[in-house]
Amino acid sequence: MVQYQHQLDRTFAALGDPTRRSILEQLGQGSATITELAEPFGMSLTGLKKHIRVLEDVELVSTEKVGRTRQCSLGPRRLEDAERWIETYRQTLDARLDRFGELLKNTKGEPQ
Repeated sequence: MVQYQHQLDRTFAALGDPTRRSILEQLGQGSATITELAEPFGMSLTGLKKHIRVLEDVELVSTEKVGRTRQCSLGPRRLEDAERWIETYRQTLDARLDRFGELLKNTKGEPQ
């Protein structure tokens, strides 16, 4: 459980940056080189490589050297861990709201 939590923390930290989220959106359309990914941000290749490294560390992006370029694509590990955590949290909140709704319904007819 501790390892799972550590990985989940790292995934959310990687997703916490808007540039990295945009990179993932771009890669959702297909593979791209570091240069192609850097272009919309007006960012240096070195700066973008740092973002790519963070995404690679949590396996959301994978890179491959192709000739003189580095090709990036979505990694083998998608967002399953984060989705699972969010779904568990959503179910907990739904249950609490259901209980609150029942409480309101049960107390609605009582005089104040």
